[in-house]
Amino acid sequence: MTLQLWRLSFCVMFFFWKNGSLVAQTPSFGERVDLGEIAHAAIREASGLVASRQNANVLWTHNDSGDKNVIYAINDRGKLLGVYTLARAYARDWEDIALGPGPEEGKQYIYIGDIGNNEERFRKQYVYRVPEPVVSAEQAPVQEKLTEVEGIVFSYPERNHDAEALMLDPFTKDLYVVTKMDSNVIVFRAAYPQATTESITLEKVATLPFSLAVAGDISPAGDEILIKTYDSIYYWKRAPRETIGAALAQAPQRVPYLLEPQGEAVCWKADGMGYYTVSEELFGISAHLFFYPRVQQTHSKN
Repeated sequence: MTLQLWRLSFCVMFFFWKNGSLVAQTPSFGERVDLGEIAHAAIREASGLVASRQNANVLWTHNDSGDKNVIYAINDRGKLLGVYTLARAYARDWEDIALGPGPEEGKQYIYIGDIGNNEERFRKQYVYRVPEPVVSAEQAPVQEKLTEVEGIVFSYPERNHDAEALMLDPFTKDLYVVTKMDSNVIVFRAAYPQATTESITLEKVATLPFSLAVAGDISPAGDEILIKTYDSIYYWKRAPRETIGAALAQAPQRVPYLLEPQGEAVCWKADGMGYYTVSEELFGISAHLFFYPRVQQTHSKN
């Protein structure tokens, strides 16, 4: 191959890689499906969303700042299943929620990120961890108190940040926080095991080429990452044995997203076959649970 031809081939490959156009690497998702209104009056500012792995067709959500220390279970049609109060937890500015493994093998844990920090006034931020309760997608709404709550207290290494995206790596149990207001948002890691008796300092692992990150989720299989802004959802594929930081160092792709009034939540379906979004209520527009299904791809033999 001549030098000129090699350069041309390289430029073509770089162009397709940069624009997310390599078919083998590009996931395909279908048009948005409206699964139903989240009719519970108390859920006015849904800021986080995550799908249960152990309770079929159950999702967890919570309000932004101004609510009590509660999380809500809903089913995959938006119906309220329960209001769960977290003991010994304070809701200063809850912004995102994650779910996955934790200290005890075989258990699923819910992680709630009290990571909002308007004007970056507060040095210490909080993540609350609690074992996930058993919930039926068909149950009548219940009110329960969750008592096995642990608090993870952290700060950033250099200065304070406002953040709205919290993710959990199901392989390593590491937590990831993505800042919001930086012109290029920063990804920080809290390595497992996270201390619950003293404050920890997060580690910077990546910088991303956009601003206003408001939500994120790592797939239950651990091999796909979504980070949402107000107008886009970005996607990364994670290779086997690759760290989250290394995966995020690659150029992201955009996946389908139709604007919501103030969409601040995204999460994977429990089987990875699509992703959900929900919005805060704004201008009197009720919140709906939306779903983008994965489309199975077929590849030509040519």
